[in-house]
Amino acid sequence: MAYLDHAAATPVLTAVLDEVQRVAASLHANPSGSHAPARAARARLEDARDEIAGYLGVGPHEVVFTSGGTESDNLALRGAPAGPRVVSAVEHKAVLTAAPGARVVPVDGDGVIDLDHLEHMLDAGVSIVSVMTGNNEVGSLQPVDAVAEAARRLAPGALVHTDAVQSVGYVALPAADLVTLSAHKLGGPRGIGALVVRGSGAPLTPLMTGGGQEEGRRPGTEDVAGAAGFAVALRHAVKERPADACRLHGLGERLATGVSRVARRNGPRDTSGRLPHICHVTIEGCRAEDLLVLLDRAGVAASAGSACASGAVEPSHVLRAMAMTPDEARSSLRFSFGPDTTEDDIDAAVIAVLHAVRDLACA
Repeated sequence: MAYLDHAAATPVLTAVLDEVQRVAASLHANPSGSHAPARAARARLEDARDEIAGYLGVGPHEVVFTSGGTESDNLALRGAPAGPRVVSAVEHKAVLTAAPGARVVPVDGDGVIDLDHLEHMLDAGVSIVSVMTGNNEVGSLQPVDAVAEAARRLAPGALVHTDAVQSVGYVALPAADLVTLSAHKLGGPRGIGALVVRGSGAPLTPLMTGGGQEEGRRPGTEDVAGAAGFAVALRHAVKERPADACRLHGLGERLATGVSRVARRNGPRDTSGRLPHICHVTIEGCRAEDLLVLLDRAGVAASAGSACASGAVEPSHVLRAMAMTPDEARSSLRFSFGPDTTEDDIDAAVIAVLHAVRDLACA
């Protein structure tokens, strides 16, 4: 199968599997214990933390292990001090649902936030500003460093959070106080991620109560094997992704050009404004769920630009924020690539899309 859904989950790297299995088999003790096996587990956990911190250019004490991106987003938004939250309209649902009643910054037709509008929403009472680095649906890159500058000027004391789950390795870590990461978007294991908490004084209230793990920010026994696998995956991402970005941009252009007779590409046109591994298209008149069934039968794995809720396909909030109509949003597909994606995979996807549109007689 041509697997073109890397933005949802990446295949686990062989080196990651090897490390996870080795650590799980040899370091089974609780890292919070005091005996020799526990100390060995603690040492490997802290080695992984050191490695991750080094790849990110932060201090080890600033890396808080979590179960993944959703928990990290929730810890940032729910754990921030009381006060108004400011979020972009295209944030992941983990951010939006963790900040009910937030001030929502609109985006343009490419999915990029309006900085002027953001500035009008900032004041001294704001507790946190959350703007993702790269959008998980259309790939739009956001000016997070400019967001941080505006927040520090107009909302002194506010925390700045960014969800960098999709962008690690492709984009330098932004100058945010809080950064969300997830291993399974990097070729790492499921169920492990991190929240980078820059500085020693960022005030965060834990989501759960229990032990004092992760400097009191995230109680619960740490996943030593998962952390070790996360470190291996991140090492690979920061080493390989920058060199692979140009090739991935080319694959996206190949796909968009191949289906241009029946589809239009969404998001920024300039490659400098979007993530290299995401190509999002709209095929007007064709329902995404119908297209995906035919693509799956043809051996192409992709995803829709909408989410299923209670059995009904709802228009993507990201696409609606970009001023798409509900029908356009329901007719959109996301293709996303990784290191194993080839031109043959792209060509297979192009043929599958063209055949699906013909068979559905919807364009």
